Amino acid sequence: VDLAETSLLNKLIRTSLVESIHHVEILQQDPSSPLFSVKTFEELPLKKELLQGIYIMGFNRPSKIQETALPIMLAYPPQNLIAQSQSGTGKTAAFVLAMLSRVNAAEKHPQCLCLAPTYELALQIGHVIESIGQFCADTKVTYAVRGNPVPQGRVLEEPIIIGTPGTVLDWCFKRRAFDVKKITMFVLDEADIMINTQGLSCQSIRIQRALPKNCQMLLFSATFKETVRAFAMQIVSKPIVIKLREEELTLSNIRQYFLVCRSREEKYRALCNIYGSITIGQAMIFCQTRKSAEWLSVEMSQDGHQVAILTAELTVAQRANVIQRFRDGKEKVLIATNVCARGIDVQQVTVVVNFHLPTDHKCRPDFETYLHRIGRTGRFGKRGIAFSMVERQNVRLVQMIEDHFQTKIKELEPDNMDELERLEN
Repeated sequence: VDLAETSLLNKLIRTSLVESIHHVEILQQDPSSPLFSVKTFEELPLKKELLQGIYIMGFNRPSKIQETALPIMLAYPPQNLIAQSQSGTGKTAAFVLAMLSRVNAAEKHPQCLCLAPTYELALQIGHVIESIGQFCADTKVTYAVRGNPVPQGRVLEEPIIIGTPGTVLDWCFKRRAFDVKKITMFVLDEADIMINTQGLSCQSIRIQRALPKNCQMLLFSATFKETVRAFAMQIVSKPIVIKLREEELTLSNIRQYFLVCRSREEKYRALCNIYGSITIGQAMIFCQTRKSAEWLSVEMSQDGHQVAILTAELTVAQRANVIQRFRDGKEKVLIATNVCARGIDVQQVTVVVNFHLPTDHKCRPDFETYLHRIGRTGRFGKRGIAFSMVERQNVRLVQMIEDHFQTKIKELEPDNMDELERLEN
């Protein structure tokens, strides 16, 4: 699954903000220049219509990244900003508020331009604009995306354009649908994806270079690796940089076990024994292939379990629906391939099962995937349990995982769950 699909999935399944315990790191050209942060949206220079929209969206107070980013984005004179923060922390709502605040409805031409790497992500950003701006008069959005042609000779009047770099280039240089020199705010979303998608970074830089010198530049990224930093410095001059470190997964509150099984049928019997031995709120089971996930889904359904299945063959919207149903408790078991090893925070998940250990193309353990898989339990400071089912010849993989993470993974007998029952009692 590519980065853009993962980003869209995270946008679709976020019903609330991800809370972070980390401080926001701020880097600026002039350390003596005062910076402000806010604890409420009322402290910001926002129209009452925008406050209504943000509350309707379910935001009661600014997230950590919004506390720092919004005062910078709304300041006069306008300041350039690079903001790094992981998915779900409120970046989109932050720059949407900034765009809606900068728009002058009396001026009948595009004023804010936002670039996204894919058609689907552009539509999702537009949906947030329409939701937050629903009480604002004449705040219209136009989408510069494939399948939405602009007729030759038409001049756009909508104040906000959301689009992908290729189509925006076509609209402003070939079709002359809007005057790029009248853009006052330029937003580049998902910069880390732009860099990793062929052609998009060059197109984005070409658009940015055509903008007026006084245009406010805002760049957002989930990561801030060296490639992103170098790209950002080409796009944004003299920026303030704010960074929110990603939450670090830990194995300290997850009890880990492995079971040696000879076949998938024996793995399934061991899984049934686990279910018979401990109280399970909700469980996630990871398989290496779609075929094994489908087989396991059929077996568990026939035994009366409420099961959902999540694989890369589903569309992003279908995956988001499966995850939401699981969150709502409509299914108690989610069987998945690696497509959703990250980013699913469900408080009721108490057990994760590796029906197959994750491995790379050299048949070595995929340590990062293992961490993200079992990190689906033990969330929010709660204790969790992870089980890995392995064939005898793969016990060495367990030992390699133990060495890598400096952790202990205890062996259980597939047909004897007495120890688990003792832990439960």
